[in-house]
Amino acid sequence: MKSLPIALTIAGSDSGGGAGVQADLKTFAALGVHGTTAITCLTAQNPRRVISIQAARPAMVRAQIEAVFEELRPMAVKTGMLFNAAIIREIARCFRELGDAIPPLIIDPVMIATSGARLLQPAAIRAMQEELLPLATLLTPNLDEAGALMDRKLTSVDDLRLAARKIHQRFHCATLVKGGHLRGLREAVDVFFDGRTELLLSAPFVRGVSTHGTGCTYSAAITAYCAQGRKLAEAVPLAKKFITHAIARSLRAGKHSVLNPLDAANPL
Repeated sequence: MKSLPIALTIAGSDSGGGAGVQADLKTFAALGVHGTTAITCLTAQNPRRVISIQAARPAMVRAQIEAVFEELRPMAVKTGMLFNAAIIREIARCFRELGDAIPPLIIDPVMIATSGARLLQPAAIRAMQEELLPLATLLTPNLDEAGALMDRKLTSVDDLRLAARKIHQRFHCATLVKGGHLRGLREAVDVFFDGRTELLLSAPFVRGVSTHGTGCTYSAAITAYCAQGRKLAEAVPLAKKFITHAIARSLRAGKHSVLNPLDAANPL
């Protein structure tokens, strides 16, 4: 019987199916990885708006993580929407207790939405910076999140490169700064830096397609490739190609475009 690699996503549930754990599980499945979950919060949302959020108790988040590790030990883990400081601290405690046995930990900080809306309160941001980011293998901030971590606005590819290096220096983890919302460029440019290797990853923009869920799908693809045993410097470029194809091959669901991770796993 074929054995599947296992990945864990620790994130919120998106009732619209486009982001959060739903996007992560679709991506894991598309890449031949068994997906497990620890749900941090329920959201009532659709592609147009978030209506309501209900956080899980931190003890319940921990119980989910422990249940997964007990029988389905993941080869890689990602985090998404963590919502509040108490949940972040509980997750950090879980992983500190693993010590050297911690698997690759990919953190999508989910601090600031594409719209510019802040998704974490100041206390939660501090908890993430002080307790969780030092445990990370890779941090994947978007343009605004990287700017917030740098306390400056990023406006060029050189700014992305500097941010990747400074964030690596501060938190001692590899960093992928996503520059898809930089103005004036013909391509979506991301910068990866792990202390030794710098990669500039670019792909043509796909116009007229909603980007809801792209950050989740991108980081989930990196996590899936890491669960397969690939090194970060290989997993990140593969994930860039994956998300580019998922956007380019978007489909319609109701009145909205949705990413297509199943076709993205088998590019032409």
